[in-house]
Amino acid sequence: MKELQPLNDNVLLELETIKGEQTTTSGIIIPESAKEKQPTGKVVAIGNIENPGIAIGDTVLYKEFSGKEIKYEGKQLLFIPYPDVLAKIVETDAI
Repeated sequence: MKELQPLNDNVLLELETIKGEQTTTSGIIIPESAKEKQPTGKVVAIGNIENPGIAIGDTVLYKEFSGKEIKYEGKQLLFIPYPDVLAKIVETDAI
């Protein structure tokens, strides 16, 4: 099996794919191309970064228009520089 391993200070994210068109309650059809993508992704691999603060499997928020998007083995992936990771999305208990 082949895998992509980011070099230097890069992070590899798997992006969620939006499938098909949706219809609003009023009957308006929204095609896939018109949907706004959320700048979030699941960390697949991390380059050579000291104390990264994120781990493989974490979901992160990143700067919009960052990195290089590729398709590899049927998955939509994104290489971004580590400084473009803005936050880690974590589950918390409601108070």
